[in-house]
Amino acid sequence: MFFKKLVAAALLTGAGLAQAFAPQAGTWIVTSEMDGKPGRGFGIDVQNSTMVMQMYAYESSGQSTFYLAVGEVIDNKVTASLNKYNGGRYFGSGARSGTDAGSAGNVSIRFTSGTTGFIKFPNEGEIAISRFNFGYGAVAESLRGFWTLNSIGSEGLQSDLVELSKNLGATANGNGLMANAGETFGCEHQVRGSLAGNVLCAKINGSGQLLRTYVLIYSVNEGEGYSQASATSTQQSLQVRRITTPKGVGTGLFYKDAEQGSGPSALRQQIEHISRFGMTQ
Repeated sequence: MFFKKLVAAALLTGAGLAQAFAPQAGTWIVTSEMDGKPGRGFGIDVQNSTMVMQMYAYESSGQSTFYLAVGEVIDNKVTASLNKYNGGRYFGSGARSGTDAGSAGNVSIRFTSGTTGFIKFPNEGEIAISRFNFGYGAVAESLRGFWTLNSIGSEGLQSDLVELSKNLGATANGNGLMANAGETFGCEHQVRGSLAGNVLCAKINGSGQLLRTYVLIYSVNEGEGYSQASATSTQQSLQVRRITTPKGVGTGLFYKDAEQGSGPSALRQQIEHISRFGMTQ
């Protein structure tokens, strides 16, 4: 269950969230094989419920090769034939079509979140896999840029669009609070306490009053988690999207946040209080 870690670790109260998620498209790796040296890996893309996996690997002779698997994802699991092809177009050649060279066997994947899971290749046991995140470390500057945060639940749709542009320094349990220009919205990687491993965000008004809290995990440009308006309100399922990189390069649409607010101290106090004590009335 993707939200199990978040819900178990959070000090916030509220109902559990739906378990629906889709594997994040991009480059995936066998987690235990990530050593910085050439190896095997695969690209995964799921559209609707159809998964396409392209894998680069090696023959027993050491010759590099690739495979293609296509299958239906049902209940976060998929099994498909790992097919091999040869005789296709090479650099500088004319038009050539590859031919089916048979199957190495079935590959089975069970996704445990949008960025993690387990895979079983032919003739191997099940091993952990993860979305390959090579561009963003769990540091304050990785949060810089424009973000959209959309949550849905019993309160209906709640949306926020912010530009995180000011590093206000680390709070008690974090490693650097990145806030908007008006210092009414801020997010921070939590490195200590019950929310360690998550990103904690808070939205306040001009008087420093807490309006909404967000707890999430993100990878590259997408994130998931929950939001909550108060200690007694139910949790809303949260989807997060990065709109620009820390250098201002758009990952999609581009927006501007010109919200003005109350100052850094109120935002810092809210982040520190939530990370240490949870939400209070």
